[in-house]
This record gives sequence, C-alpha cells and structure tokens, in this order.
Amino acid sequence: MLLAWSPRVTCRGAGIGRSTRRVPYPASMSRFSAWSLLAVFGIGVFLAGLELMITATALPSILLDLALVDQLGKPAFSELRHASWIINGYLLAYVVAMPLAGRLADVWGARRLFLVALVVFIAGSLIAGRGQTLDELILGRVIQGIGGGVLVPVGTAAASHLFEGYDRPRALGIIGALTFLGMAAGPFLGAAILGGFDVSGGLDRMGVEEHAALRDALTPAWRWVFYVNVPIGLIALLVAWATSHGWETPRRPAGVDVVGAIVWSIALAAILGATTLIGVGDLGGVDPLALGTGLVALAVAATLLTIVRGMSRRDPFLDPRLFRRVAFSSAAIVSLLTGFAFATAIIGGAVFVDRVLYGGPDDQRLALGALAAATALGALISGFAVRVLSLRLVTLVGLILCAACLWLMSRWNPAVRIGEVAVVLGGFGLGFGLTVTPRSTAAVESAGRASFGMASAIVTVARMIGMAIGVAILTAYGSTTIDRLYDRLFSPANPDGWKQVIPVELRDRPLRDGLVVNALEAWEAREASGILVGIYLVAGVVTILAIPPGLALGRRTRMLPAERTTIGAVAPGEAGGVRGSDGQDELESTIAL
Repeated sequence: MLLAWSPRVTCRGAGIGRSTRRVPYPASMSRFSAWSLLAVFGIGVFLAGLELMITATALPSILLDLALVDQLGKPAFSELRHASWIINGYLLAYVVAMPLAGRLADVWGARRLFLVALVVFIAGSLIAGRGQTLDELILGRVIQGIGGGVLVPVGTAAASHLFEGYDRPRALGIIGALTFLGMAAGPFLGAAILGGFDVSGGLDRMGVEEHAALRDALTPAWRWVFYVNVPIGLIALLVAWATSHGWETPRRPAGVDVVGAIVWSIALAAILGATTLIGVGDLGGVDPLALGTGLVALAVAATLLTIVRGMSRRDPFLDPRLFRRVAFSSAAIVSLLTGFAFATAIIGGAVFVDRVLYGGPDDQRLALGALAAATALGALISGFAVRVLSLRLVTLVGLILCAACLWLMSRWNPAVRIGEVAVVLGGFGLGFGLTVTPRSTAAVESAGRASFGMASAIVTVARMIGMAIGVAILTAYGSTTIDRLYDRLFSPANPDGWKQVIPVELRDRPLRDGLVVNALEAWEAREASGILVGIYLVAGVVTILAIPPGLALGRRTRMLPAERTTIGAVAPGEAGGVRGSDGQDELESTIAL
C-alpha cells in the first residue's frame, strides 16, 4: 500500500527539553506511477548486475584488439595482468561506492541520486565502449562501477521508501530478482553480441572508410557490450524523471562525514585487495604475503577507526550502532555467509563442467544460466512468500535447500550428466534467492527510514565480500593443488610420474599418444571431482552456520495502517531514532539531539 504521511518526531536532548517537528515524507502517487518507478529501479540494478558478468565474455576479444603484443604476436603476460583491471576496476569501484551511495541516499534523497547514478553509468559505458587503449577502457569501467555501485543500494532504498507493509518485501524481491537476472543474462548477451553483431559489415555498406573515427568508435563488436547500456539507460532515465516528478525520499538536515567515508573506503578496498592476494605466489618482485599482511593490518586499523569515529559523532558516515539490533546484524551475517556459498557454487560449478565433464560453452551456459535464473526466481518468490510466512521461515527453507544442494554437489563424479548438474545448481540458486528478500527486509525495517540507504548498502557489501573471500579461497586452493599435481606428474625429479596414474598397458606409449591423453584426462577428471568434494562440503557447513542468524531475522513483516502519525522520544545516544511499527522512523538524525 502506498502511503503519504508526515510523522511528528519528538527529540529529547540533555538540558534542552522536548521539541516536536514535522518531517515531510514523499507525496502520494498512483499505483501505476509507483510500479513504473519500481520498474526503472529494476532496470538500474539489472544493468549493474549485467555488467558484473558480461565483460568476462568479451575479455579475450578485448585483449586481441587492445593489448600490446610481444615478438610472437601473442598478448604479453603483463598485458593480461593489466587487462584484468577491466573486471577488477569495475568490482572495486562497485563495492567501494555502495556505502557512500547508501549514506548519500539517506541524506540527499534517493530519487535524485538514482538519476545521477544512471547518468554516471551511461557516461562510463560510453567511455568504455569508445576506449582505444586498455587504460581508457579501464577508466570507463571504473566510472561504470561507481554508477553501478550507486544504483543497487539507492534503487533498493528507494523501493523501500516507495512501498510499505507487505508491498515492501514484494518490491525488494523484484529488485533482488532483477539484480541476479542481470548477472544471468550477462554471458548470454555477451556471446550474442560477439557472435552475431556485424558492425563492420554495416559500415562497409555505408561506405565508411577503414580508419575513420566512426569505425574506430563502433568496431569491433566487443564495444557494443558496453554501448548496449546506453539506450536502455537513457530510456530508464527519461521514464524515471517523468514518473517520479514531485516525489522524493526524506532528506535529513545533515552533512556527509567525508573523513569517515574515506576511512571506511580505505578499509573496504584494503580487505578486498588482501582477499585477491590469497594464494598468489608471485607479483613480479613484491612479496604477496607481506603485501597481503600489510593490507589486512590497514583494513583492521581503518575499520577500528571507523567504529570509534562512528560512536563519537552525532551523524557518522557509518553508524556502528546499527549493529546493536539483532535483526540488522543477523541480516549482514546471513548475507556474508551465503555470499561465500554462492561464489563456491558459481566457481565450483564452472570448474566441474569444464575440468570434470569437459563440457563446452553450451554446457557452461546451461549450468550457470540455471543457477542465476533460479536465483532470480527465488528472490521474486521470496518477496511474495513473506506475505504469508515469517522472514525466518522463508530464510530457513532457503538455507536448508542450499545446504542440501551443496551436499548433492559433493556427490558428483565424472559420470554425472549435465542435466543433473543444471538441476542441482538451479536448486541451490532457488534456495539462495529465497534468502534475498528476508534479509533485505529485516535490514531496512530494523534500520528504519532514516537509514534505508545505508542498510541496503551494508547487506549488499557483505554479500560481495563473502563472494570475494569465496573466490579467493577457491583460487588459492585450486592453484596450490594444480601445482602439487603437476609436480607429481612432470617434476624434474620425476619427469615420468605421469606413467604411474595411467593403466599399465599404456605406459610404454608416448605422452602425446591419443590413448595416453584420454587416460590422463580421465585421471584428471577424477582428481578434480575429488578436490571439489571438500570445497562443496565446506560451503555446506558455512551455509548451515548461517541458520542461527537467519532465525533471528524476525517473524512476519509489518502490516502498516493506511495513515498514521508517529510520536515518541528518542533516547539519548540511541541510533536510528524512534522505534515505531516500521522500525526506526526518526528522519532527522541517527541519534538524539
């Protein structure tokens, strides 16, 4: 139900008595306008999710076109490392921008910030698509990441303000579903653009010269992986501007704690950087262990400084007192732990299809597409399920389904069929999706309207950190195991070690013999399958650990009346304001004045 109300908020401060002020809340709008605006928010988070996955498909083509070449005409290894920032730059900007975006949404209003984020995202897409060097492309990706990192928490916060009661989790379910649907569509759309978009042929028919600026800007086809965002973003911008005219989320008369934002961004960047160094053996002269240790120390120091600053300021960038609320802390923990499991399912599933089943691109798209699509479906279903079931029950069902599917994954072997892999990964995605809306709903309602943006950002950042840790651990474990197996087969001390793992009757044949190659591949598939067993079981245990905090998310989401006035006193030093039927509803400050 859409509401238009102006709560009276009573603030109490030491020695200054009581005062009551009226805080304006968004004007009412028709349901058509509300759902149109929600669709725009959904387009924004869809584009942000799309860009998380679509570029990986185009990376080989980008390398062939933009990377410097060595004497053999192959992309140099240093350029490959350089090019990895096409993905890493987006991810880093995406994650670091989220908390700042959440805070700005609470202070300045979500509508205008969402519109600005769309403009930034479109500009980044244009710069990335037009990039003539790797550095230009990386710059565009960083700008894209900033825009995408703003779109997700601000879109979630705006949807939380736009809808109330049982309509709110349904709206949050749609937002969550479109985020993961964008991730699912990324590889498919990227492959379609690279394989079927003949820009050069069209320019030839138009008579455009070979080295014309227009041709350089529009070809090769990988540029349209970024350009595709531009018309979609412009349409979303126009619709958002038209449907949201006269509507804005509450704004708080407070500035942004710039120092706190910088300190927390340093902490976040440092922990993400340290995570990516797990298991790295060589950085070209720099000791990865020393660098990783330094980054961890920096992250810990910056986090402690953020906490101290947050507890001592009236209006901090990140208010640590939000974590005093059990539901909010539980939502963040569930997001962190399930993020780890989600990364395990994605990477583990891809590795299993590639190295155990030796499946091709179609098999990869089937398996991972089933995972991402089922995740989107689960998020959508959970938005409706919490209308009749408690947040904790929907979360519990999702976590149990995730754990059960991870156990089934641990039983996979080289004889399993790709259809079964897709079904099990889809089951995991469905379970993970069921946890999306309950934790988002619990977080925003616990934090209250004054902190919808920051609450949305923290839950999303927790998931991204969990995924980053999962990917880093999988990469470190995988690379270490590969090195160990390689030494077993081909080390200088035992160059014929490979003969010990193939049938006796084949040991007199040369290494490149077809039967020997088949035997080694079969052995490799069995080894990879055995390695993945432990990885899946660890992820299953992590998922089970998420059950206790999942049970603390709360019972049923709040059913709000059509009109109301909230009056109450803010206890001195309490963060988040007045506790009303919709969480912490004080809109002027996160603590008492």
